[in-house]
Amino acid sequence: MDLSQLQGALASKSYEKIADICDEVMLQVEAHQFPKVASRGIVFQEEWPYAIHLLGHIYVNDLNSARFLWKSIPQGIKESRPELVAAWKIGRCLWNRDYAGVYGAIRGFEWSPEVIGLVTTFSENYTKKMFQLLTSAYSTITVADVAHFMGMSEDDATNYALQQGWTLDSSSQMLTVRKPKITTEQKLDPSKLQRLTEFVFHLEH
Repeated sequence: MDLSQLQGALASKSYEKIADICDEVMLQVEAHQFPKVASRGIVFQEEWPYAIHLLGHIYVNDLNSARFLWKSIPQGIKESRPELVAAWKIGRCLWNRDYAGVYGAIRGFEWSPEVIGLVTTFSENYTKKMFQLLTSAYSTITVADVAHFMGMSEDDATNYALQQGWTLDSSSQMLTVRKPKITTEQKLDPSKLQRLTEFVFHLEH
């Protein structure tokens, strides 16, 4: 089982490639082992880097593939690998649109050296994405709500927002959103509009 390409992607922080690499190697291994005895398949399952594979799908926001992979993993493997379970906790929070819970899942486990870079970069990107969504969805928002959706303390959330050009009314603890300048050439992607609509709906309900 040649995982050199996967190791190279991790080393170069090409995290967006991990899911495709894992999918391809897994298909090759399964195709190679299919005619052989079933015990070879068991060895493959015990050696496969499921947590990295799962996080690779989560990193590119392919939650359908992440969920399918999780369901296909033997129960014994899940029970013996705490990091795999921790990785799926992130995926489950995303699947259930528990936006704040994602941060708790990330911080609630001591990740191994092999995946810490992947998890850290995902967390940074997720924070930026959440902030962009809040910027799009609101004109004003409470400090408490920003802290909740970004998994930060109220002080950290306030500082983050102020660094992005938002303004604070300290008496009401309301933040006024600074909207990005929109150029006339920009066209709104219908899929992004749909995701934004769903996001705002879940914020309000």
